[in-house]
Amino acid sequence: MELEAAKKVIRKHTLGHSGFIEKAETANRYYRKENDILFLPKKSKDEETPLRNADNRVPSNFYKLQVNQKAAYAFTTPPTFDVDDQAKNDVIKKALGDAFAKKCKALCVQAANTSVGWLHYWRGEDGTFKYEVINSTQIIPVWTKGLEKELLALLRVYNDMDEAGDEYMVYEYWTDTECQTFRRRCDMDLEALERYCIYTVLDPGPGYGQETNTFQHGMGEVPFIFFNNNDEMQPDLKDIKELIDSYDKVFSGFVNDLEDIQEIIFVLTNYGGEAGNPDDIIQEIKRAKLVQVDNDGEGDKSGLSTLAIEIPTEAREKMLNITRKSIFEQGMAIDPDPQNFGNSSGVALGYLYSLLELKTGMMQTEFMISFNRLIRAILRFYHMDAEKIEQTWTRTSVTNDSELADIAQKSVGVVSKRTIVKNHPWVEDPDDEMDRIEEEERHESQNAETYGDAFLKVGDQTDVEE
Repeated sequence: MELEAAKKVIRKHTLGHSGFIEKAETANRYYRKENDILFLPKKSKDEETPLRNADNRVPSNFYKLQVNQKAAYAFTTPPTFDVDDQAKNDVIKKALGDAFAKKCKALCVQAANTSVGWLHYWRGEDGTFKYEVINSTQIIPVWTKGLEKELLALLRVYNDMDEAGDEYMVYEYWTDTECQTFRRRCDMDLEALERYCIYTVLDPGPGYGQETNTFQHGMGEVPFIFFNNNDEMQPDLKDIKELIDSYDKVFSGFVNDLEDIQEIIFVLTNYGGEAGNPDDIIQEIKRAKLVQVDNDGEGDKSGLSTLAIEIPTEAREKMLNITRKSIFEQGMAIDPDPQNFGNSSGVALGYLYSLLELKTGMMQTEFMISFNRLIRAILRFYHMDAEKIEQTWTRTSVTNDSELADIAQKSVGVVSKRTIVKNHPWVEDPDDEMDRIEEEERHESQNAETYGDAFLKVGDQTDVEE
């Protein structure tokens, strides 16, 4: 791609991306407990009053709790994949690696905060399949114009620094065959764009050993997979941001009132003492234990009184409870208040998780399509394929294991043994568990045969003696 063509592509696809970044950064701030209340302007000198001095900013952590709740509920036990071939299953499991659960959670958090998570895969230096979660704010997808939206190309934009300490904006343009890299200094405009030669030509022939900005990745498609948060492509913060802001304001105002109420203001009318400033007056009161005032006779209101703040505790407490309840209802999450659990049965616990299950199910529908793309990419990388990919998702929640185990026991003879094993609450890896069961059955069969042979030998000896 020529430089002028690259500039046109970058201008076209970066236009409007700043709006996406702004929304994503807002959600990321709330996830880090940096709510808007921390950045509200402080009161000016004209707005300050003697009774209102405290200015506490107390952000709540409801949003991070809800995002982590969904990630843990869906991916503490990551989904498993079955392509009806044990050898291929082993290849998939090895390619996903030990960090698969962690990367699933990272994808979930990215999708919840930015509306979409992105995963990039490539060939490692050792020739194995590698993949990693990419910051969604760096990714600008280029979609096909058909009704079935497919990834045509992708532009990745991020900051980098060279050895001299100069900061650059790097642009990677990925297609189904290659990646081209460009960069410009951050203190210059797009007209300063240049080729960023970070690859080395290794193919024998012209240009061997030279540096280039083009890399042939050989993956057969754009090596990025998107994981939508939901069908509407909306972040989780959208439904609850205003409620969280309201809760923060009421709670912080309550804290401010509790701090301000400790400051008592003395009101002196016709003070007759010698002290001239407020500090001297307070010291005089503490020393003499009395206050001298001038009285002009009947009807005079001279004397000492105090001012204090009255806090509408009941109204604020009710407001906080209503707002908290709305945050968890609108956010489709579980309020961890202990009184919501108690000694609940399986049905009651299921109802408690109903909203979280709905939200997670909407995400699962989108993620299953993307995980299928990942599994097919792994198989294609190792020159394999699969007609059918079966995914098994396990929820991590407070459950009544005795009820689930009882259901599994009653299902023997009704459904297959493998299905029972997959859904048993104690089983983490169905394949390993089936191998253990087969091994136990083999040992039991061998023991039964050994016992039978021994019984027959005893019988033969008895016949001989008779």
